[in-house]
Amino acid sequence: MNFKDFFANRGIKIKNEELMREAFTHSSYQHENNLPYNTNYERLEFLGDAVLEAITSEYFYLNTDLKEGEMSKIRASFVCENALATYAKEIGLNKYILAGHGQESNINDTIIADVFESVLGVIYLENGYEVAKKYAEEIIIPYIEKGYKFFKDYKTAFQELVQTDKKSVTYELVSETGPAHDRTFKMNAIVDGMIFGTGVGKSKKDAEQAAAKNAYEKQAKL
Repeated sequence: MNFKDFFANRGIKIKNEELMREAFTHSSYQHENNLPYNTNYERLEFLGDAVLEAITSEYFYLNTDLKEGEMSKIRASFVCENALATYAKEIGLNKYILAGHGQESNINDTIIADVFESVLGVIYLENGYEVAKKYAEEIIIPYIEKGYKFFKDYKTAFQELVQTDKKSVTYELVSETGPAHDRTFKMNAIVDGMIFGTGVGKSKKDAEQAAAKNAYEKQAKL
C-alpha cells in the first residue's frame, strides 16, 4: 500500500515514513511479523484521540452557545466509534490498514476508527496542531453542519427501540477465537429468544455493540 499517496493527495507532508506506516499497522500484523511492540498504531491512536478532542472541543466552544454538558454530549456524538469509522471510510483510510492474515477479513469499525485517530496523531506530530485541525475539520464539519446523527451506544438505541413493545435485549456469546493477545468475540443480540443481530469485536463489549448495531439497522429498515 502506498501510504504516501494518501497524505500527498491532501497536501500533507510526512517525512517520517516509519511513523506513517505505524499509523496503519494493526497489532495482529505486528505480532505476525515479529515487529517491536511500538510499531502498531496504538500509541499514535492515544495521541490522536487527545488531539481530536481538543479540535472538536474548540470548534463547539467557538461556534455554539451551548452549555458545558450540551457541548460534551454533541462532541461525543461526532467522535464516537461509529462516526470515526464513517469518516475514515469516506476518505479511504481503511484501504491502507495492515492486518495479520487472520484479521484481514475482519477489519471492523473499531479498527478503522482507531486508525482515523492514529493518522491524526501522525499529522499532528509531523505538521503541528493547525494542520491537524484543518485536516480534521474539513472531514468532520460537513457532518456537523448537515446535522448527521451518529449513535454512540447502539445497545441503548436498540433497547429503546424494542422497549416500545415492552421487550428486553440479551446478548449471547457465539464464539471466541484467535490467540490470547488478539482475541475476537462474536455475539448475538437476542429478543424473546430470537436472534435479531450478530456482531464481532476485539472484546465482548465491542462485539455486543456490533450486534446491537446490526440489529438496530435491520429494524430501522422494516
